[in-house]
Amino acid sequence: MSASHLQESEKQTIRDAQAKGGLTKALTYLKFSGPGWLQGAITLGGGSLTGALYLGVLAGYQLLWVQLVAMAMGVIMLSAIAYVTLSTGKRPFQAINEHINPVLGWSWAIATLMANIVWCLPQFSLGVAAVQQNLLPGLVGEGSGLSVNTGKAVVAFTLLAISTLVIWFYDSGGRGIKIFEGLLKAMVAVVVISFFGVVATMTLRGALDWGTILGGFIPNLGYFNNPAEAFDEALAAAGAYADFWSGLIVADQRDVMITAAATAVGINMTFLLPYSMLAKGWGKEFRGLATFDLSTGLLIPYLLATSCVVIAAASQFHTRAAVGFLGERDAQGALIQPAKNLVGGFTGLLDQRLAKELGAEAFNSLDDSQKAAARAALPEADRRLAAMLVKRDAFNLADSLSVLTGKTMAHYVFGIGVLGMALSTIIILMLISGFTVCEMMGIPPQGNPRRFASLIAGIGVLGPFIWSGKSQFWLAVPTSVFGFMLLPIAFWTFFGMMNSKKLMGESLPQGNKRLLWNGLMLVALTYATFGAAWNIWSRTQLIMGVQIRWIAIGLVALIVVLCFVFRPARNPRA
Repeated sequence: MSASHLQESEKQTIRDAQAKGGLTKALTYLKFSGPGWLQGAITLGGGSLTGALYLGVLAGYQLLWVQLVAMAMGVIMLSAIAYVTLSTGKRPFQAINEHINPVLGWSWAIATLMANIVWCLPQFSLGVAAVQQNLLPGLVGEGSGLSVNTGKAVVAFTLLAISTLVIWFYDSGGRGIKIFEGLLKAMVAVVVISFFGVVATMTLRGALDWGTILGGFIPNLGYFNNPAEAFDEALAAAGAYADFWSGLIVADQRDVMITAAATAVGINMTFLLPYSMLAKGWGKEFRGLATFDLSTGLLIPYLLATSCVVIAAASQFHTRAAVGFLGERDAQGALIQPAKNLVGGFTGLLDQRLAKELGAEAFNSLDDSQKAAARAALPEADRRLAAMLVKRDAFNLADSLSVLTGKTMAHYVFGIGVLGMALSTIIILMLISGFTVCEMMGIPPQGNPRRFASLIAGIGVLGPFIWSGKSQFWLAVPTSVFGFMLLPIAFWTFFGMMNSKKLMGESLPQGNKRLLWNGLMLVALTYATFGAAWNIWSRTQLIMGVQIRWIAIGLVALIVVLCFVFRPARNPRA
């Protein structure tokens, strides 16, 4: 059967299922789903894992609602993007350049490509760490006999080879796309099942209070200005410096809540969705399927996986001091040493506390030995709060869970989930890069050009070797700000497209349907715009002596000016 006949057959199947409705419709939609799962694969990455971990550390179960609301807003906008794309049948880059503004189209594509390259770096680092620390430490980790860099190289280039092989499936025809999507669905399922398995084990052992957990899904904006109640006793013990620690907790809670608003859907996700749907031959008949696909492939897996991480982290870390910083001893009486990756964060928190007491200038004038003595002289209440707030990672969580769930569940199942997160995200970032480069070059996004263009994101294989310390700043900070800045612009662009009679034609929503679409989109747009603006404004790092917030504001102003200078043709091609 030819591809065109197959697509017509699929369309008729969709029409028949829509006419029948109910379970038949849902099962048919599930059979044809795919692009939504690709979105799930990219968003379930290192950023989601880190955000979920720190939500649990800071507020326990009380901010479980944040990621639900953030992703719901993202699904609204992605559904709108799907509606515009499937109604017009146009590739969005072309449609934006011709009907909205070429400056917005090119900014969208450039920001997407930059984000793919930079955000791939920590995914390789995460995947390498999962294999070396949790899954195969005796083969490629510290106990393998290999040098540190050799072990990293073996794992990193293996991940790159696997990702490249999977990408090759995508362009081997309709069957290849189905195989590709099947592999990605399996990876997303592994991530969800792994984290769900850990929480299920904790539940069976009576370690979780599900009444309190379910209450955490009820939105509570009070945490925007107040620390979680569980910190009250520790803050009271800090005496005169309770306000300092309270302010620090609130600032972190606020940042996590706002960051979730701006990052639940990344700018590269807005590029992937329309092209993955067009690559499958979807048209107007598939608009309902697109929304269903985003709900089942993106919203539900994201909510399940991130909620399980929040729950696990909250149960182990919320208001609990990281072991080793308060003079704890083991059963034999020997001092317990803190995890190496937490020492820098703990020291940094104590330094902030001392700078508050002594003044920043006076504290910075101390030499290293004087600073160390000052830290040691701080009251235990301050040191305890610093140990509570230090940022743990996924591997600290696995270590803490091993006593409760057993080593197999904590290290291997949890490690498989982390590896699945990293690998699926790498694959999708590479796929998006292929689409983006082909669009920018004006060539069909298919075949070998797209395959080889996807390797651009493979530069992320260098992540395990450079993604540490301050080296991450030079790429991650400016690119994140650029992505945050352009995400609302991309959203507002699609809002304009949804309301463009010239572009949408007979598919322009009418009456109550139009009011509903615009109402939902405006809520999501306000949410994302505020989140992005907050993130940009809170960035105080310097680039060539200029605060990055002013660079971002300057770029926004430049884009606005260029939009007036370079306008689309009055009579765009059909």
